[in-house]
Amino acid sequence: MKNLFEYAEACLHSANIDEKLALTHQAWQTLGYGELSLNSDRPVLPIDRVSFPDKPILLAPRNMPKRKLNTPEGVSAFFHAIAHVEFMAIYLAWDLVYRFRGMPVQFYQDWLKIADEEVQHFELIRIRLQTMQLDYGDLPAHNGLWDHARDTADDLLARLAMVPRCMEARGLDVTPAIITRFRQLGDDASVALLNRILTDEVGHVERGSYWFKFVCEQQGFDAEAKYRQLIGQYYRGGKPKGPFNREMRIIAGFSNAELDWLEGH
Repeated sequence: MKNLFEYAEACLHSANIDEKLALTHQAWQTLGYGELSLNSDRPVLPIDRVSFPDKPILLAPRNMPKRKLNTPEGVSAFFHAIAHVEFMAIYLAWDLVYRFRGMPVQFYQDWLKIADEEVQHFELIRIRLQTMQLDYGDLPAHNGLWDHARDTADDLLARLAMVPRCMEARGLDVTPAIITRFRQLGDDASVALLNRILTDEVGHVERGSYWFKFVCEQQGFDAEAKYRQLIGQYYRGGKPKGPFNREMRIIAGFSNAELDWLEGH
């Protein structure tokens, strides 16, 4: 297998977790060797053909049990939730590669790199879970993340607005406070792991911002106005609630005007 879209199809349409992780690393390495074809003649299968593992059991976000970080059960539940986010992020990165054809080569290189980094995150969290006698799938997870992919399967701008520039950007807002909490608890392993993920996520959101602006320019849209319109259209509840990490979001390609709008100024 030496074609990017064959790799994407295999990763999206197999429910086998370990195979998905291995294929993602293999695709990224093959790209690095200069041996990956980006010929996109293969047809794009509908998004409802994407396959997921039988576990974890998926619940509506409101039905997820609430746990605090000051108990071992709370810490393990937190990392299981993060594992699920990172696992779904693998799918989301691959689906961007797979579903949206005709973009510059750099677009596919960027999202394949991101898919590989999401796999690294997932693998690191899985190791952390195993130290707690847990594996991914042992606890329930929420089912909201993939809904955004389904909603935006036919619209690249909407996908970039909703996934990297909305859902993933929330990590930039909330993770620093969680890192501080683990630091207060003296949990250096968790601090190191979350710092690593946060650093990479800034880059992922920045790539989302870059390509969002690129496509807006291609299609003749004002990027800030288009972002407001798409969030209003696709975000349930109108727009995300703050507080927002302005410093990190600016690094990740948000404008002050976008942040003022999000904050309600």
